[in-house]
Amino acid sequence: MKKKDKFTFLCQACGCQTPKWMGRCPECGAWDTLAEEKIISAGSGKPRTLTAPKPVSINSVEVTESQRLMTGITEFDRVLGGGIVDGSLILIGGDPGIGKSTLMLQVLATLSKSQKKCLYVSGEESILQLSMRGKRLDSGSDSLFIVAETDLDAILSMVEKQHYDAMVIDSIQTVFHPDVSSTPGSVTQIREASMQFMRLAKTTGIPIFLVGHVTKVGAIAGPRIMEHMVDTVLYFEGDKSHIFRILRAVKNRFGSTNEIGVFEMRETGLEQVPNPSAIFLSDRSAVAPGSVVTSSMEGTRPILVEIQGLVSSSGMGNPRRTVLGLDQNRVALILAVMEKRLGMNLSGLDVFMNVIGGVKIVEPSADLAIAAALASSFLDKPVHKETTLIGEIGLTGEIRAVSHAQARIKEASKMGFTTCLVPSSAMKQLSRVEGMTIESVSFLKDAMEVLFDGQEE
Repeated sequence: MKKKDKFTFLCQACGCQTPKWMGRCPECGAWDTLAEEKIISAGSGKPRTLTAPKPVSINSVEVTESQRLMTGITEFDRVLGGGIVDGSLILIGGDPGIGKSTLMLQVLATLSKSQKKCLYVSGEESILQLSMRGKRLDSGSDSLFIVAETDLDAILSMVEKQHYDAMVIDSIQTVFHPDVSSTPGSVTQIREASMQFMRLAKTTGIPIFLVGHVTKVGAIAGPRIMEHMVDTVLYFEGDKSHIFRILRAVKNRFGSTNEIGVFEMRETGLEQVPNPSAIFLSDRSAVAPGSVVTSSMEGTRPILVEIQGLVSSSGMGNPRRTVLGLDQNRVALILAVMEKRLGMNLSGLDVFMNVIGGVKIVEPSADLAIAAALASSFLDKPVHKETTLIGEIGLTGEIRAVSHAQARIKEASKMGFTTCLVPSSAMKQLSRVEGMTIESVSFLKDAMEVLFDGQEE
């Protein structure tokens, strides 16, 4: 008798497996994410002959420095830790239309122009569409090959017949294995495809880029196990209403996860931004209450960004708190400290915060700049245009030291700033910077006196 097919229910968000359907996933708590999928038999019953590798002593392994493959795009290489490592599996995600496919095509184009044989596999665009984009981006090269294919076996067969130095799969959600009964984009299909590409990268040494879709909350769609399997996870961020894009690493086995790459979206593709500080501050007004500049460290690179705050009367019972580019909980904390330590009645007012250029700041060194921007708008007194602020604010109102203060001050000096407010505890670690006046403050109240005392009402 033929055995009856068995089915299970898999969560499309986390990969949790249950024997029956439920409205809510018991693992991650997501609603309506369980989908029925057929259980694949482990084998046909025939005995398998296994050749197990022989374990070796860790001291007997000769370690050689792997030569990284430089793409020629400095901002991209910086995020990867200095270039592409042979045999690495890299996952890149981002919102629809943010420029993931454009970035990957430009990366392969620069590699192919240095006589590297590259393959771009697209499951969402035809060869004609890829060719049109390539001509617009000036990405033509005889060493860059394109194909429209979604069958996993067919893609693996292409690489087995021809050797490539790098390849892109755009996107992993469109690739399907013919022996898996579930639809493309399901947990089973993504897991199987990711495993096959990981095996291909490790056995052949070909670096493989996987382009992934993202969910409504901004996380890469599919099971979390996919992010565990790959070597590097990159996020391409930015507001589509702005021209700037930021490439950020959240996982990197071969480098730091603190570096970012800044790009500018133009008609001819993505252009590198070697000096982001100059771009972000180019349209800053000379006298503007609520505008303050701070220096944010992104890896080893200090970047000057403008933080704007607006405090206005509220026409509703519950005042609004709108925060863009900053941690909303951090802003709420700073508002509470300002009310308690400075006596500013902000609880009944609308508060709006924004970081110019679509940049996101997560480090606490911007606390002092956030408080200064809010106080400037509340008092309607501008902070001097050539003044920058760095410092973390504690719950008691003290200003705490931040890391890399010297590098931040030097970057501010290069951009024409003449005064910098820093925590008093950081002064002993600082050396003199030409053309920069460094003023130390210990408490938030002291900083407000330095910034606003003496200004006319």
